[in-house]
Amino acid sequence: MQFFLRTYFLFFISLGGGIALAQNGPNVLGSVHDPAGAVVEFATVALHRATDSTVIKTEFSNASGAYQFAAVPAGRYFVSASLVGFSRSQTGPFAISTFNETLPVIQLKPSGTTQLKEVTVQARKPLFERENDRIVVNVDASPLSAGATSLEILSRSPGVTVDQNDNLALRGKQGVLVLIDGKRVPMTGAELADMLRSLPANSVEKIELITNPPAKYDAAGSAGIIAIKLKKDGRQGTNGSVTASYGYGRYGKLASGLTLNHRHKKLNIFGSYNYNVRNVFTQLTLHRDFYQNNLFTGSSDQDNAGKTRYITNTYRAGLDYTLSKRTLLGVVVNGMDMDAKASIPNVTKTFGAEGQLQSSYQSANNRGLRMPNVATNLNLKHSFDSTGKRELTADVDFAHYETHRLQNLATTYSVPVIAPTVLAGDLNGGLNITSFKADYVHSLPNQTRLEGGIKTSWVNSDNDVLFTNLIEGQTIIDTGKTNHFRYNENITAAYITINKTIKKLSIQAGLRGEQTIAKGVQVIGNNDFKRNYFQLFPSVFLKQSLSKTHDLSVSLSRRIDRPTYNQLNPFRAYIDATTYFSGNPSLFPQLSYNVELTHTFKQKFITSISYSRTDQPIISVVQPAPEGNRQAVSTFQNLTRSDYYGLTMTIPVQPTSWWSMDNNLVAYYQRFIGELAGTSLNAGLPAYTINSTNTFTLGHGWTADLTGNYQSHQLYGFLDIQPLGQLNIGLQKSMWNKKGTLKLNMTDIFYTSPFHATSEYANYREQFNQRQDTRVATASLTYRFGNDTLTPSRRRTGGAEDEKRRAGGA
Repeated sequence: MQFFLRTYFLFFISLGGGIALAQNGPNVLGSVHDPAGAVVEFATVALHRATDSTVIKTEFSNASGAYQFAAVPAGRYFVSASLVGFSRSQTGPFAISTFNETLPVIQLKPSGTTQLKEVTVQARKPLFERENDRIVVNVDASPLSAGATSLEILSRSPGVTVDQNDNLALRGKQGVLVLIDGKRVPMTGAELADMLRSLPANSVEKIELITNPPAKYDAAGSAGIIAIKLKKDGRQGTNGSVTASYGYGRYGKLASGLTLNHRHKKLNIFGSYNYNVRNVFTQLTLHRDFYQNNLFTGSSDQDNAGKTRYITNTYRAGLDYTLSKRTLLGVVVNGMDMDAKASIPNVTKTFGAEGQLQSSYQSANNRGLRMPNVATNLNLKHSFDSTGKRELTADVDFAHYETHRLQNLATTYSVPVIAPTVLAGDLNGGLNITSFKADYVHSLPNQTRLEGGIKTSWVNSDNDVLFTNLIEGQTIIDTGKTNHFRYNENITAAYITINKTIKKLSIQAGLRGEQTIAKGVQVIGNNDFKRNYFQLFPSVFLKQSLSKTHDLSVSLSRRIDRPTYNQLNPFRAYIDATTYFSGNPSLFPQLSYNVELTHTFKQKFITSISYSRTDQPIISVVQPAPEGNRQAVSTFQNLTRSDYYGLTMTIPVQPTSWWSMDNNLVAYYQRFIGELAGTSLNAGLPAYTINSTNTFTLGHGWTADLTGNYQSHQLYGFLDIQPLGQLNIGLQKSMWNKKGTLKLNMTDIFYTSPFHATSEYANYREQFNQRQDTRVATASLTYRFGNDTLTPSRRRTGGAEDEKRRAGGA
């Protein structure tokens, strides 16, 4: 990849000599006045596509009545403005090419005197919006969000899949960076999934799927970034909302939430609280075949089925204070306390080479997991002049996470008849994250723009686990499983991004450097490691407007995925008497090189082809355990290399004025190369995912959604995964003068999303079927109260994005 880096640096230098660059695209500017000609503050201003009136972006007018839409792609648009007490008004259609567009003043009229007749403006925000480098999922726009969790919303989003181990993938690639309000979630895998299950969809405003992150973001996330933005009430005065929902599948699921906001002059105080109780059914059946020297030696069958009860309390509180016209100061506290209890009994039978029964036993697997966490963010935003051309933002983050896991695995044996055993585990872990970051933006004449920033973070993790065996009434410490693991890490980063528009060509080039110093200490086993390395992460984005209807863009980037803290943690968590999960302290970071070419037609039909190469890819595997005795371990390993070739197509369709379709196809081929458990791997398989969302405007305040997704047969490392999919339907009714919303939905109507897969090595083959509680009917009611006058929301991001995702990761 030295050629890749050299090419990039030659290109970067050729921009040269401090050419300060601009945003990707021109701006649309204007202002809003009332009938008397006075400026209107806090008006809702929307940019619409002229061809079908679809809302592209939404902003608010400021204290001088002005608004601005930045980086608008070429095309034809119109702008509408609205405010409580006035009718919606709009501009005439206009065209955007390569220059800023200043529109005539929009003059609002008293409500009832004027109605729009030229076009029908969509009252409901579109479920999906597309920008240059991302897809925006407006969660609250769909009735399917009622009673759902953030993980369920993600699993139904275009190009997003969740595998049997709860690993997220974007367009078929794992290695996704997840942010919540700009802060990286400290987990991956099952622990990230548990957190997203405890975050109700009714607290989420939107989700951004970013496939080409600029240098401003941490270099992590080789597959892209999933950015979750929580709701914030922007109305003046005192207001809020209350939500309650109940769903039923195999078991009941209750969700409730309250938000409050008080905004007056320079002060804005806000807070929210959510309480969820979710009872989830899971079923896992396993068949394993064992070999030695290519000879079949026996097999085993397992059946696990049970219930997990999640009780979560999430809260968020903060304030914004305007120190001056140019300076804003904010503080936010986020917290979550998740308490999960699972009872999943297991039945196992083992057989010899001739099929004779060798053993039969039953395990009562009772697990408890409590994960309290709290994070505080201090943020500052300062403009050096009244135009906002020079702006500084800074964040300080403090976060504390705890993990308390109890496990009791009681096993009784019927063949042969031997004394029962009890394996008990008690894990206690703590994680502290401190980070600071600052970003500076400088807009220069001739639509030029320069960005830069720094960040540093410190992570301290301490985990202690004690395992004991109860045999014939005597408790004995299991020294082979008991352990103590400590991990310390410091990452220091800096970046610079340069943008320039030359006629119809937009150029963005960025360079990020990260220094990593890490140390892991395994007290028992003495399996310590130290890492100290510096890496450069270049990125380039080019966009050429070919005509009024055609745009072409290309992006190149180098990214890194460091192992999460729990992926490195060698502790064990037992699934049954012969299967356990364990981290791997020997993991190395994976590095990826990515290129993507995108064509846009009429600003809505998007086709992308992409390629990425990943060195030392980290994959989740289930393989024979070192202990032998027909045991299996679920863990993470580095392979040698993987190559990904992808085709993505976005096809929105408007069959009628009351029916719109949003279709997304991802077709890809991913090949893995490596060796594991005595087995060489050099294989791939063409695969695809299809996601289709249909939105119906039924009248009288009713809307409906019908969504379907399908994932074809695919190969991921040593895992051969069978097809699966689901169909979901939802209804939504606006009532009580738009202060109330009723949502009804049913997910996975035909119960077609079980997970079937096979994992095969030279001396081991495993087939497993996994089914969860995915067919659920839900009813939800939301009521909003208080003042309806809006005000613009302000940035609130944090600096601990990278570390907070990696803090978990089982």
